[in-house]
Amino acid sequence: MDVKLSPVSSPLRTSSTTATRPMTNAQGTGTGFATAFRDALQNVSAQQNESTRLQEQVQLENPNVSLEETMVSIQKAQIGFQSTLHVRNRLVQAYTDIMNMQV
Repeated sequence: MDVKLSPVSSPLRTSSTTATRPMTNAQGTGTGFATAFRDALQNVSAQQNESTRLQEQVQLENPNVSLEETMVSIQKAQIGFQSTLHVRNRLVQAYTDIMNMQV
């Protein structure tokens, strides 16, 4: 197996253009935290929906769906949900800390 890696520029090397340039995706449109967070929530939701679908197929004894595949999907959905919950808790804590700061 041949693995070809593309050269990566050093993250320590910065210029004034990279410091002021907003993050962009492949289409050149700006992305922000809200967009990234929304996409992450949609991915977690899709994983949970897929897990539910596989569970239903196993219960209906569909021979094309294995129990192992279903269990892995359930675990992925659970880990994604727990990660999302931790991020939400951190955001709420950060908001609370900022609101309690004295100016």
